[in-house]
Amino acid sequence: MRTVLGALGERTILVIPPGCAAMFSGYGKETAVKVAGIQGCLENTAAIAAGIRAGLEVQGIEDVNVVAFAGDGGTVDIGLQSLSGALERGDRIIYICSDNEAYMNTGIQGSGSTPYGARTTTTPAGKRNFRKDMLAIAVAHRIPYVASASAFYPEDLRRKVLKARDCGGPAYIHMFMPCPTGWGYPSEKSVEISELAVKTRIWPLYEVVNGKYRLTVTVNDPVPVERYLRMQRRFRSLTDEDIAAIQAFVDAEYEKLLERVNH
Repeated sequence: MRTVLGALGERTILVIPPGCAAMFSGYGKETAVKVAGIQGCLENTAAIAAGIRAGLEVQGIEDVNVVAFAGDGGTVDIGLQSLSGALERGDRIIYICSDNEAYMNTGIQGSGSTPYGARTTTTPAGKRNFRKDMLAIAVAHRIPYVASASAFYPEDLRRKVLKARDCGGPAYIHMFMPCPTGWGYPSEKSVEISELAVKTRIWPLYEVVNGKYRLTVTVNDPVPVERYLRMQRRFRSLTDEDIAAIQAFVDAEYEKLLERVNH
């Protein structure tokens, strides 16, 4: 949040639903941010942001950034309809999904962004299907800017936020956000977890500008996914066959990404 607001400045309005990111908005004196904001519902974050943008445009105000900051539950699942509508209409908002890969705020239930094999309270034996490709869903709306991001690479995130601000239309950023509680690892390992997600190619960093793909961090010598998976209790039920399947999936997805980059 500090990186995002540091890039955008004070002329920013935040829309945050009641997920984990709600700790930033709070109420009255309890807020942790010094910009205007509103806390809506899980399903209407993008709709609220679009309404704010429309109100600003009616007043002739063009220099205010409207930023939606929601988790994966409020984006990939519950909020997908209103997000799709805003992207399809071309509403000039910046939508950032802070993805911790489950409904962490309400008890660690599985979401559409929960990865294969991860244990949650609703997938106690480990999820048996692969996650939604939310970035591909955003790209399919033909919006001017889509990107993945990670707080481990703050300068990469900052550059992407500024590109999202200046793209002239809706922008979508999907950000890796590890959760010690839900993932089952010591909090001091968050930085290492974030780095490994990129170095294993599980979380590739790239952007799509007007349909053109570009890697922003290249990983030529990837770390095996097993190292990342074994650090987290949520993956403790994985068999060797599961890990091999995940490795094959990650490799195949990265090859597809490279094909799009080189197209």
